Amino acid sequence: MGVDLLVAVAAAGSAAVVYLASAARVVKQYERGVLFRLGRVAGEVRPPGLTLIIPFVDRLQKVNMQIVTLPIPAQEGITRDNVTVRVDAVVYFRVVDASSALVKVEDYKFAVSQMAQTSLRSIIGKSDLDDLLSNREKLNQGLELMIDSPAVGWGVQVDRVEIKDVSLPDTMKRSMARQAEADRERRARIINADAELQASHKLAEAAQQMSGTPAALQLRLLQTVMAVSAEKNSTLVLPIPVELLHFLERGGQQQLPGRAPDTGAPDTGPEAARQPPAPHTDGGPRPG
Repeated sequence: MGVDLLVAVAAAGSAAVVYLASAARVVKQYERGVLFRLGRVAGEVRPPGLTLIIPFVDRLQKVNMQIVTLPIPAQEGITRDNVTVRVDAVVYFRVVDASSALVKVEDYKFAVSQMAQTSLRSIIGKSDLDDLLSNREKLNQGLELMIDSPAVGWGVQVDRVEIKDVSLPDTMKRSMARQAEADRERRARIINADAELQASHKLAEAAQQMSGTPAALQLRLLQTVMAVSAEKNSTLVLPIPVELLHFLERGGQQQLPGRAPDTGAPDTGPEAARQPPAPHTDGGPRPG
């Protein structure tokens, strides 16, 4: 009798252990458990930790609540200014309602992926090429709004959408390179012309300043000669200014005693009357 009782107790204990082993479920910290009892959602979403279900009656399905990084395949489209481009992006989203993510949509990851591809093609058709290249922040916000609107009903929240790369045809790349080169050349010419204008203003001021003092012009000439003569492999040709000749001529006239300075007027005195007239070489009649 005692042996039969011990066997019965052992059998009951074994059955309880097997029942607990089949009924116990562990939900991880980053997961939530949705309990289906005979095909219906039963109770609240199970939190992380140990939870018990009824074997062969309940089915616990776990949902990952971590942020999912979903790359969007490159989509080819024509922009609003008729340029063919290929654009790829990446979507960051997470499940906020585990029950809705399982009940309201068959595969929420695939649904978000298809919605992201459709929205990306729509964004390409509504945008210009310059916006895709330089104004991506605004396009990212519009793309995020287009994906997040239907995803809210699936228990999914889109955290961020980023356009990764914009691929252009080779002909468009060459055209843009030529445009950038022409723009840089235009800016270089403008800067060079501005420098020439400023230099001409300074030279005009310097010429005006030196016009009152001819000695300053001579000093400047000597400074230029000294700067050029520093190079040993060059031949120096020194021009003599007319002002220097006038200066030397005036100095020579002052050294000759009794000679009137040359004023440039014709001599009409008696000495000039006794000089013979200059020969007439034009072939016409001689004056009387």
